[in-house]
Amino acid sequence: MNETTTLTDLGWDAGSAAALDEAASVAPFVLEPGRVGRVDRGRVTVHTAAGALPALVRLPAGTELEDQPTTGDWVGLERRPDGDVVRVVLPRRTSIVRKAAGERSDAQVMAANLDHVLVAVPFETKVNLSTIERYLVVAWESGAQPIVVLTKADLAFDPDETRAEVEAAAPGAGVLVVSAETGEGVDVLAATLAGGTTALIGQSGAGKSTLVNVLAGQPVQAVSDTRQDGKGRHTTTARELIPLAGGGVLIDTPGLRSIGLHEDGEGVALTFPDVEELVVSCRFADCGHESEPGCAVQAALASGDLDERRWHSWQKLQREAEWIAMRTDPVARAAARKRWAAMGRVGRARAAFKRGQDPFA
Repeated sequence: MNETTTLTDLGWDAGSAAALDEAASVAPFVLEPGRVGRVDRGRVTVHTAAGALPALVRLPAGTELEDQPTTGDWVGLERRPDGDVVRVVLPRRTSIVRKAAGERSDAQVMAANLDHVLVAVPFETKVNLSTIERYLVVAWESGAQPIVVLTKADLAFDPDETRAEVEAAAPGAGVLVVSAETGEGVDVLAATLAGGTTALIGQSGAGKSTLVNVLAGQPVQAVSDTRQDGKGRHTTTARELIPLAGGGVLIDTPGLRSIGLHEDGEGVALTFPDVEELVVSCRFADCGHESEPGCAVQAALASGDLDERRWHSWQKLQREAEWIAMRTDPVARAAARKRWAAMGRVGRARAAFKRGQDPFA
């Protein structure tokens, strides 16, 4: 972050100012605005009008883990002779939230106050469309606009067909092709991101660090070679706010081998609008989309209008979203139990019929 970067350059606006004024009106200390640029084990780097400052975090007792400051948050900072302290995290406009690592179900906020989410996909190997769709669910759920960027265009694998496949799998999201090596598409991408805050996500090996350096106009991140199997090494170790040469800021995230959904509202529906339209077009509201008469999904699969891979991807993510809702919503949990009980009865009836028994006896 250079010394000439201002709060306005970082995205400070009237809405943020009003939120800070409201927080300051009830705070027992003077608060100055700043934006979190990095989080390191309980300490944060906050970018302020006075420059980048290290600070401790002291929020009210009982503050939830997901309400702790993350990269991109606007905060109220108390300036103290013995060390600056973050006292308030201002309300987030948008945020990327993922399930915490392992079997835990709590939230991990990866980045906040975003305008775009850039899903980086390496163009040099055959793309995994289902993985892209998973990232898009998280991106749409953030409230920001997703953009799929096919990187390493100079090493593209079947570029025309691949781009067409990705565009079909990402309705509503922009799809751009870039090469950090040759400069192809970089100007268009930079213009798209100018003036806003962008989070960069995607699997290792997508050349994210190289792309960040090109967009920043300087080598701000280390770059490693891609392995022979097409997978890269994780060269980014922490989420960090980076100003872009063409305007706007970018939050890079460590390479992710997988990303777990945490809470789905509209993410799956926005990623699969074609499937959702078919589902609601079925004759019966409780259609299981298997052999029921008037099933629009099965008709589309039979005609080729719906790709079977995309249908299976929707099913997988929909099941995961329903499981998430079941854990947190008592009504959804009761409905799921009722549905599972009904499925169990149907399964037992089918088994009995195959054995030559009367399933209704």
